[in-house]
Amino acid sequence: MSLEQRLDDLVDELEEAFEDQEVEGVGFHRARGEVTLTVPREIFKSVMALLRKGKPFQFDTLIDVCGVDLSAYGQSEWSTGNSGFSRGAERGAFSPEPENRFASVYHLLSTIHNHRVRVKTLLDSDKPIIDTVVDLWSAANWFERESFDLFGILYKGHPDLRRVLTDYGFIGHPFRKDFPLEGTVEMRYDPEQKRVVYEPVSIEPRTLVARVIREDSRYEEGWKPEEPEGEEEEAAG
Repeated sequence: MSLEQRLDDLVDELEEAFEDQEVEGVGFHRARGEVTLTVPREIFKSVMALLRKGKPFQFDTLIDVCGVDLSAYGQSEWSTGNSGFSRGAERGAFSPEPENRFASVYHLLSTIHNHRVRVKTLLDSDKPIIDTVVDLWSAANWFERESFDLFGILYKGHPDLRRVLTDYGFIGHPFRKDFPLEGTVEMRYDPEQKRVVYEPVSIEPRTLVARVIREDSRYEEGWKPEEPEGEEEEAAG
């Protein structure tokens, strides 16, 4: 069976199952050989339980859980023009949409039916809270901790929701779009105190510009390199 046929069967089974279960609000998106489900946060846990235990699906493997900050989606500091690439320093005000700033994304695999699916749930900006799926897939434990650490997404019911990559006293969440690139504090070892100390960051923010040669006179018609002064004097003598 080809990939397209398997995707057709999966979409048919999903639509039929959600219709039978009277589950509303689930969106389907199919592109590049993958199926993505957009699930409202209110019914997220019931949909995930259906995907895990439902006989037509049996997604027994959780491949990944990741967070996404959509506040700057579609925006880029890099632009393309006739003269090459540039990175401007002009930045507008940071104004994320509070209803759907964050997303929690899950990649599932069914080793029984050889199906894959992506599940995406949009979360609130002020309180990005979603139910944990550790009770459905134990592999979600550290994935959700990483998403909490880097994006600040809270997973309700998680057995041990702690930071996993940054320090326990770390301030902020590094993968958020409004987190400064230079950070908020810096750390160093103090030989006098014989311990690691934290201090305000001393790095000055700056905008990096791509090193692109926009004009090169060497390729202009009639150009030739200048002769060194010593060679000119020898030729005259």
